[in-house]
Amino acid sequence: MQRIPEPLKILVEQIARLPGLGPKSAMRVAMTLLKWPEAETMRLGKNIYELRGNLHLCGECGALSDVDPCTICSDPLRSDDMLCLVSEWDSMLTLEEGGFYKGKYFILGGLLSPLDSRSHEYLEMDKLMQRLDRGDVKELVLALGATAEAEATAVYVREKVTARFPAMKVTRLAQGIPLGAEVKFMDKETLRQSLQYRQEL
Repeated sequence: MQRIPEPLKILVEQIARLPGLGPKSAMRVAMTLLKWPEAETMRLGKNIYELRGNLHLCGECGALSDVDPCTICSDPLRSDDMLCLVSEWDSMLTLEEGGFYKGKYFILGGLLSPLDSRSHEYLEMDKLMQRLDRGDVKELVLALGATAEAEATAVYVREKVTARFPAMKVTRLAQGIPLGAEVKFMDKETLRQSLQYRQEL
């Protein structure tokens, strides 16, 4: 059996460490790169090499950006009185794709998860409090999800925020039955949340 050349083997091992790629997929990616023109592979390598140097965290919201503050935080058309709290940067990207939210964001840096030893020390609570200390935020929107970890984090954040800022309005994204779904097909937890967070018509 022919041995895989060492440079190819090293590259395949590195690519296989990426999410969603196993050894076979990594080999296909590596073989595709070998078929690319040399200029293309050199440009890809340069972009990967420069990625960390060209990106940093926004000092305002914590998002990955190539400028500080990021384009959302520096946008004068964005409302300063509404702050949407998300757990990670990709959640912010998802909300932004909709194009319907016109406030600003803050990235908490994760969720509380006792099973994974993720306590409140892992959260960016001090930075959040500093952001709220400015006094321009009137409503904090918790967009953390509907998992047990998200629920625990929401309760923790709400308690901390309301204790320090009693007049602060703390809201959460609506939870319950999605559009186009029927009640008979819903799981018990979704139905429970739908009843708990019901709205007046």
